[in-house]
Amino acid sequence: MEHNIKDKIEWTIIFVWEFGRKYGLTMKQAFNYLSRFKGIDFIDRHYGYVHTQSFASMVDDIAEYCHRHGGTLM
Repeated sequence: MEHNIKDKIEWTIIFVWEFGRKYGLTMKQAFNYLSRFKGIDFIDRHYGYVHTQSFASMVDDIAEYCHRHGGTLM
């Protein structure tokens, strides 16, 4: 199923903000971290699932995913 690109972008922006808020990062820092450790790629590929979950749950799950790809935040 193809998702509306506007909804996908809006959800991702809010997610990046929530991720940064939890870890004390600016939006730019959070986005760069998520990009570097493949979190943005995961969200892009699995948006159909991730957007149905709570932000709190997904922040924890994506942090763990990034950690498995070399990230240090947990």
